[in-house]
Amino acid sequence: MSKKVVIAGATGLIGKHLSMHLAALGYEIKALVRNPEKAFDSLKHYNIELIEWDIKMSPDEVAADLEGWDCVINLAGASVGGKRWNDEVKKELYDSRIDSTRQLVNAIQICSDKPKTLITACGVGIYGFRGDENITEESSFGDDFLAKLCIDWENEAFKAEKNCRVVSMRTGVVLDKNEGALKELMMPFKFYAGGWLGNGRQWFPWIHIKDIIEIYKYSIDNDSISGPINADAPEVVRNKEFCKELGKAMHRPCLFPVPGFALKIIVGEFAETLLNGQKVIPEKLENLNFPFRFKKLNSALEDLLQS
Repeated sequence: MSKKVVIAGATGLIGKHLSMHLAALGYEIKALVRNPEKAFDSLKHYNIELIEWDIKMSPDEVAADLEGWDCVINLAGASVGGKRWNDEVKKELYDSRIDSTRQLVNAIQICSDKPKTLITACGVGIYGFRGDENITEESSFGDDFLAKLCIDWENEAFKAEKNCRVVSMRTGVVLDKNEGALKELMMPFKFYAGGWLGNGRQWFPWIHIKDIIEIYKYSIDNDSISGPINADAPEVVRNKEFCKELGKAMHRPCLFPVPGFALKIIVGEFAETLLNGQKVIPEKLENLNFPFRFKKLNSALEDLLQS
């Protein structure tokens, strides 16, 4: 029997793909979105219920839309790389994640027929900058801004554990050629000006959009899964290797690295995140024998750029 899934933030990169994929498989989907009319344009070909939603709504208002549903997935949050970081942007990044999670957790508490599962997005940034250390779900956390944001994000979600199963998806760069980081990385390569960031030695955790969608589905359907999940591909590569593989897939040279100082001028504090990385290992998923479709970067890029 297919489950009933509520998705908050259903028009983002993961949310849109996940909503359509689950709906096509027969899951009953309710999408909580800020603008139902705009969301209709991307989700109109699927049997998805669109509900106007805002993180400023009271938990009581939201609880009515969660009552009796099996799973709640929270993908809401302002884009981390969308704007140059300043105090205002950092507040938006923080509040959009913490406030939405707190609202949904409180709404679940109010429900009489509570959802059985809460799945929250999170990021590998929770681990901070760790050099060449192999990082699993048991590794310690960082203390930079992004790490602290992710820690508070998860902590807010795990408050729901007294009422339901909670899963946190610690995700790196999601690869999709039409949206997100890969689209931005491809642009200079199209003009034969592609290259790595800084010295290129920083680790670059990634995941194919098709695999991250399947990881979410896997977590919906398997009640034995709980806690944090490193939702990233098994093959961990450095930024320089990633960019060389991207150039190869696009039949373009990889010759023009972006100096670290230039990146700091362009994007500010966010440059530290781009110039440092995490060697993230998806230990839990590998122990569960999760069937990754794209374990290797070259096959992932080949699929994305030929599709």
